[in-house]
Amino acid sequence: MRDSALKKMNKNIDIKESSQISLDIKTLVGIVLAILAIAGVWFTLTAQLSQLQLDVIRMQDAVGMNSEFRIKWPRGELGALPDDAKQDLRIEYLQEALAELKAEIQSLKEKTDHKKLNVIPLKND
Repeated sequence: MRDSALKKMNKNIDIKESSQISLDIKTLVGIVLAILAIAGVWFTLTAQLSQLQLDVIRMQDAVGMNSEFRIKWPRGELGALPDDAKQDLRIEYLQEALAELKAEIQSLKEKTDHKKLNVIPLKND
């Protein structure tokens, strides 16, 4: 019996267009589901790989932009923030006001040096 099985396996299989295969529905559904599962895994892995590649490209771009910012910002090559411009204007205004006050104080000192103020003490009743 074993010899006859080996002879059948060694015999050339002749497959033609009109050949027929008999499979039960359970096996056919199993094969189809296995193929669909493999295809689903393939497409999922391909999508994840593409997403990861895109993430790497974005990270490389962000690192490049950060390096450029890190170098150019302290040099003032990238401009200034609007708040910095407002602050600079306020500082300039305060410096001008301080210079005016200093000039006024100086003129008052000069006037008081030339005139002595007569101060009359008040009496408490």
